[in-house]
Amino acid sequence: MELQVAELKQKIEDTLCPFGFEVYPFQVAWYNALLPPAFHLPLPGPTLAFLVLSTPAMFDRALKPFLQSCHLRLLTDPVDQCVAYHLGRVRKNLPELQMEVIADYEVHPNRRPKILAQTAAHVAGAAYYYQRKDVEADPWGTQHISGVCIHPRYGGWFAIRGVMLLPGVEVPDLPPTKPLDCVPTRAARITLLEGFNFHWRDWTYRDAVTPQERYSEEQKAYFSTPPAQRLALLGLAQLSEDPSSASPELPFTTLPPKKPQNPSRARGWLSPSISPPASPGP
Repeated sequence: MELQVAELKQKIEDTLCPFGFEVYPFQVAWYNALLPPAFHLPLPGPTLAFLVLSTPAMFDRALKPFLQSCHLRLLTDPVDQCVAYHLGRVRKNLPELQMEVIADYEVHPNRRPKILAQTAAHVAGAAYYYQRKDVEADPWGTQHISGVCIHPRYGGWFAIRGVMLLPGVEVPDLPPTKPLDCVPTRAARITLLEGFNFHWRDWTYRDAVTPQERYSEEQKAYFSTPPAQRLALLGLAQLSEDPSSASPELPFTTLPPKKPQNPSRARGWLSPSISPPASPGP
C-alpha cells in the first residue's frame, strides 16, 4: 500500500476503529468498472476512497454511548445518526482534506442510490459480494434473487455504512485487494442466497462462515424491536417530542426520506450488471 494511503488509513482507523468500525481503501475506478454509467461516481478513476463498515462491537462501543448522550433529544434514526457523528469526527480530525461522505442509504432525487454499498465493499476487498451469477446452473428459475456480502471474519454479522471519497487525492499505483471467497462451494452459496432472500428473519444466513463475533442477544433484540420501543429496551427514557431538542449537535447528519429497512436496503434497484444494493445489516 502506498505510504500516503497507509498514513491516511491509519489516521481514519485511529478515529473509527475504537468504536467498532473498519475501513478499507479503494480506487473509484475499480468501483466504476463494475457498474453502468448511471451508477458511476463522478470522479477521476485514481481518486482514493475508503469503505466504512461496522462490526458487532459498534453496538456497545458507539451506539449505546451515543443513545445515552442523546436520549432526551429527538433522533430520527439513531443508528444512522450515530454513524454520521463518528464519520463527522473523521472530517474534523482531517480538516486539510476535502472529503465527501456518502452513507449507504443515500439516494438521488430520482431515488437511484448514490452508492451501491455491496459493490464498494467487494472492490475494496472488505467482503465478498455473492450474487446469483456466482452459482453455476442456479435452481431459482424466474425468481428474483438479491445478492449479499459476507465478511471473512464476521460472516453476515456486520453492516456497510458508506464510503468516504477524497477528491483531489489520487493513488494510481494502489494495488487492488481481492475479497476473500469464504463461501466457495456451489451448495454453500445456494444455502446462503436462499437464507438471505427467503429466511433472513431467522439470522442464520449470517453464519455462512463461522464468525469470530456475532451480534449480542441484546443487539439482536434491539434491532428486532419496533423503533419506538428500543430506548425502553435499553433502560433509557423515551425521545422528547420538544422541537427545540430535535437534533443532537452533530458534525453532519444526512436525513433523506426513510430508507428501506435491512436486511435488504433498496431491494428494488436492478441494473444490467448488478444485483440490487442489499446491505447485510443492521
